[in-house]
Amino acid sequence: MSDTSPEQSKAVAEILLQIKAIRLNPEQPFTWASGIKSPIYCDNRMVLSHPAQRTVVVESLVSLAKTFGIFDVVAGVATAGIPHGALMADRLSLPFVYVRDKPKGHGRQNRIEGHLEPGQRVLVVEDLISTGGSSLKAIEALREAGANIVGLVAIFSYGFEQAVQNFLQADCPFATLTNYNALIEVAIATGYIQNTHFDTLQAWRQAPQLWGVD
Repeated sequence: MSDTSPEQSKAVAEILLQIKAIRLNPEQPFTWASGIKSPIYCDNRMVLSHPAQRTVVVESLVSLAKTFGIFDVVAGVATAGIPHGALMADRLSLPFVYVRDKPKGHGRQNRIEGHLEPGQRVLVVEDLISTGGSSLKAIEALREAGANIVGLVAIFSYGFEQAVQNFLQADCPFATLTNYNALIEVAIATGYIQNTHFDTLQAWRQAPQLWGVD
């Protein structure tokens, strides 16, 4: 499954930069929870605080979702995929469920919250894709519950080859509104970063575990 058009990818990338959902700082890198040093930090929850930009993103996700054909349920991946998925389901007038990273520790100990019938066609929603690990764990839980996964949509992808291979192995098509290449192109064109940072940003994407390591 392909992503949106280059023009749409750039438009969404520009929005994410404008509202500071994505920050780029090659000279003062961020540290991810995994310990990886990175010149980029993405927090698409910021989209929720900006109504005009939120509308553009949600409507774009709805349009992208329709390229997957017919589906019965929208499923958000906890936690960041929940609000975007719920907004999409509302616009599509479809049921919504969400998938926890692990079963709840009390009550019915649910992993999937909401009503899901075996055999239903499910579109999964995530906020961003790095390696695809958390998304694919959610997809595995949905399949164990009898769901027929039609695919996954997300706002942003880092474009790691590992993610492509992971989704291929899981036999799950995915598509995103925008991606790392579009982001860098927009960031340079708008003066957010300098041309001199391009090689650094590309080097990180090719080997993020090794980038910034002395």
